[in-house]
This record gives sequence, structure tokens and C-alpha cells, in this order.
Amino acid sequence: MSIISISRGSYSKGKEIAEKLADKMGYECISRDILIEASEHFNVPEIKLIRALHDSPSILDRFTSGKQRYISYIREAILGHVQKDNVVYHGLAGHFFLKGVPSVLKIRIISNMEDRIKEEMKRENISEDKARYLLKKDDDERRKWATSLYGIDTADANLYDIVLHIDNIQIEDAVDIITHMINLPCFQSTDESKKILDNKVLAARVQALVIGKFPTVDIRAEDGVVYASVEAPIIQEEVIIQKIIALTQDVEGLKQIKIHVVPQLTSE
Repeated sequence: MSIISISRGSYSKGKEIAEKLADKMGYECISRDILIEASEHFNVPEIKLIRALHDSPSILDRFTSGKQRYISYIREAILGHVQKDNVVYHGLAGHFFLKGVPSVLKIRIISNMEDRIKEEMKRENISEDKARYLLKKDDDERRKWATSLYGIDTADANLYDIVLHIDNIQIEDAVDIITHMINLPCFQSTDESKKILDNKVLAARVQALVIGKFPTVDIRAEDGVVYASVEAPIIQEEVIIQKIIALTQDVEGLKQIKIHVVPQLTSE
């Protein structure tokens, strides 16, 4: 049982590789459509949220609580899916959310720009100049989003276990390489890796429920116990504790929640 996270640009063959890999291994294949689930938390039409991904990161300022709330909802959606194991995820910063889970195979797919341009020209029936402009814009925006939301550069090879350049290596070659890698012992789920992922899922569920009311909340989980830290005036401590307990009382897997209110500093 394994989890594969694939980072890729548009028209880089990453989508095709992920789908063929999932089909070959009998894994579930999920992608940026996970954002549609997260959009429910924003209470905005799905199409607006998807379009927002192609705008400046400042688009987050239009949503209550900004980027931390956005990250929380995406994290919950992705982790909830991959917790089932036997999943190929390709899309938005899966390796970021799965950081620290030792058994996850993290892959970056890249392709020659000229090949990508030809593919976009064919699929979209547009000129070479238009295709080049759109691809460059898309690449720039993806990197801006990754930097703004997650503080990472998707082009940094240190984020991945392997970077595959689709040139001499073709789609089927890439699928064969990944299939071989995922069968290595280091990428097999263990009791320890499952425990780490379970903790991440529980923390993500709680944070997604709480962050709308308490944007400064910091959550971690360990063996069913959740530790929540909130920066607020100490006079509100009891009210905050009761609100968080009420918000999280139905969370699956939550055995206990311990809440710490950090006194909020005020300028005199």
C-alpha cells in the first residue's frame, strides 16, 4: 500500500503519466478537482475558485481569513483522500501537505518547453506565440502560488525523490520507472507512516473547522489527542475553549482536545 505525489506543469505529460500509473497499479487517481471539495468551505461557486488559481495570490484577500484558511481547506481535502492509501495524486503541492510522511513517493515531471508549446497549440488550436505566452504565464503563476501559499519553489529538486524529464524518457518509460520505485521497501506504508498520516488528517480536520472562527489557531495531533493553540485576549479564554469544543465535538477519531490560549499582546 503506497501513496504517490506527482508535481507537474501543464502539458508536461504529468497528467497522462499519473492516470496510466494509477490504472496499471489499480490505484485511485486524484488531482486539482480536489479543490472543488474545498470550495464548499468558501461558499463560493466552484468555477470562481478554479479561476482564482490563475490570478495573483492576492486573490486570497477576497476570502475571509486569507491564505491560511485556504490552505487548511485544501489540506483537509487532500489528506482525507490519501489516507485511504493506494493513491496517485497529481496537482497542487501534494508533497507539501505530505511532508514528514516517510513512505510517500514524491515525483516531479518536467518536459521541454517546445514540446509543451506544440501540444498546447494542437489542443487549443492557437498560434505558437499565444501558446508560448499562456504556458509561461501558467508556469509563473504556479510558482507564485507555491511561494505565496506554501513557501516552496516547485522547481527545487530537493522537494522530490526523483525528477523525470519527458524527452528521451517517454510516458510508458516513466510509468515503468515509477512502478519499480513504488515497490521498493522504503515506499511501502508502515504502521509508523500510517500513524503519522493519521495524525496529520486529524489535525487537518480540526483546523478546517476551527480556523474560520479563530484564524490564528495552530493545531497538532497525536494518537487521537489534539493540541490547539490560539492567540487571543486571556479574558476570553473560557469562551474560546467552549467554542472550539463545540465546533469539534463530532470529529471522527478525536479522543480529546487540549486548548491553550496564548495571551494576545496589545500595544499601549
